[in-house]
Amino acid sequence: MKAVARLAAILVTGLFLDAGAEAASMQPYQMVRSLQRVQDRIADGDHAALPMQQKLLGIIDNRMRKAAPDDFSDPRNLQALLIYGLSGGNPKTLELLFSKLSLNADESRLGNAIVRYALGDFAAARSVLQDIDPKSLPPEVGPPVALVSATVTARDNPLFAIRMLDEARLLSPGTLIEEAALRRSIPLAAALGDTERLARASEQYVRRFLRSPYATQFVDTFVAAVVELHDTVDPGMVDDVTAQMSSEQARIVYLRLARKSAIEGYERLLAFASQKAMAHSEGADGDSDPRAVLYANMASVSSDNVDDVLAALNGIERDRLSSADRELLDAATAIAKAVLDEPRHTSAVTPPSEPTPAEAGPPQEAALENNGIVENEQNATAPASPGTDDLVFPGDPVNEEADGYLKEMRSKLEDIDALLEEETAQ
Repeated sequence: MKAVARLAAILVTGLFLDAGAEAASMQPYQMVRSLQRVQDRIADGDHAALPMQQKLLGIIDNRMRKAAPDDFSDPRNLQALLIYGLSGGNPKTLELLFSKLSLNADESRLGNAIVRYALGDFAAARSVLQDIDPKSLPPEVGPPVALVSATVTARDNPLFAIRMLDEARLLSPGTLIEEAALRRSIPLAAALGDTERLARASEQYVRRFLRSPYATQFVDTFVAAVVELHDTVDPGMVDDVTAQMSSEQARIVYLRLARKSAIEGYERLLAFASQKAMAHSEGADGDSDPRAVLYANMASVSSDNVDDVLAALNGIERDRLSSADRELLDAATAIAKAVLDEPRHTSAVTPPSEPTPAEAGPPQEAALENNGIVENEQNATAPASPGTDDLVFPGDPVNEEADGYLKEMRSKLEDIDALLEEETAQ
């Protein structure tokens, strides 16, 4: 145990050369225990441990490649190999090692499923993992197996996947596995229309893991789930979740929720989120976040107050908005002007010019992969800068010409977003 603690300490302090030297004399199971210790630090909110996790996976990979088949006659080392594979291990290393080992039937099936998973062949991995009870496995192997089982079955069998996430949490409380399982429960709850589970998982997450480096992923999935369930979700649940956050974190949640609601045209949710964003956006200098002003006025526009809305929109400092939100501001301003015009004049509204992909820039909120336990980093408390989502303003339903303009606007901006995604993927 002293060697495990030493390697974990060396990694956390960033002494990578010492870590490599220390690893050369350690057994695989000792190295994987070091990985688990580093992951526990991540779950506790140690952002500095994230690069250590990636570095340690590389060191473990090098050590595994040098291991002899006899090393894995020790059950602890075999279990370490399984955990390494389930934690984002190198598929080539896994293929090499499992091809050399003499395993019993159950071990061979599980090892092959892990290799298939590491290679991205989810269908082959699913055919094996869905028949394995994580509780029947050694206590260190069961939780990551449950987490990966949920990953490979989520699309085809969300009920089974969410049950596996529950088992992962119960088998590994307080760990990075529980953090990931809670976070991944949220989109599954939305897919199943389960607002009660969504509320429960979200509140548990913010109570226990809000300091996690992956908390921004939680915010993204939470906002998307609330928007998806906009007809049935209780807005008070959002307040319950954000009540456990700092004012800045709550502001980010409400801003993102307002923006996505505006895009989808969900006026009730837009009005709720924009008002909350305004309440949290007042700075020490008395200035409001321009995004909150934009979204709040989009929510409140009507024929009775359109003069005030247009004045507020015209007062927004464009240079404080992202390029995507400047497009949204232009669309909102055009619609407010169209409401003021006589119906015969609305056809003269000129849509804002379309940015080229180069002008618009890459999306600022890139989707993050969720493979195994190891995931990418994004700062949970970074200021929200909405990316290149579809931009659409929920128009006045009595103004058919303005609505037609909005539909055309949505189509053009979807084409722009598609080009941006292609550029980012290259």
